[in-house]
Amino acid sequence: MTGEIIFSFVLVLIGTGPVFILGIVQCRSKDPVGFWAGKKPPRKEEITDVRAYNRKHGLMWILYGAGFIGCFVCGQPFGGLTAAYLCVTEAIGGIFVMAAYHNKLNRMYYKE
Repeated sequence: MTGEIIFSFVLVLIGTGPVFILGIVQCRSKDPVGFWAGKKPPRKEEITDVRAYNRKHGLMWILYGAGFIGCFVCGQPFGGLTAAYLCVTEAIGGIFVMAAYHNKLNRMYYKE
């Protein structure tokens, strides 16, 4: 039982690692970052405060990854299936929340 939990937690860490790395890279980027795959990020001239825009986008990704770990840890005492349901809820709900937050950041930082 304990081996399964450790193995599952390692898999969660491996799966969320790229999300954390993406968040850190976006926080440190000098150029504006993008959110949607296939869509070019805005140019520096289009953003009022590139540093704040990038930090908020990066923090959004870091919190998304932390949410997976939190759901897994909180769900484990109730069983692996509960942890899985929480992680799926985080994955689907998190994408919608992140898209809404990205749109909010665009409204805040795009020059008119």
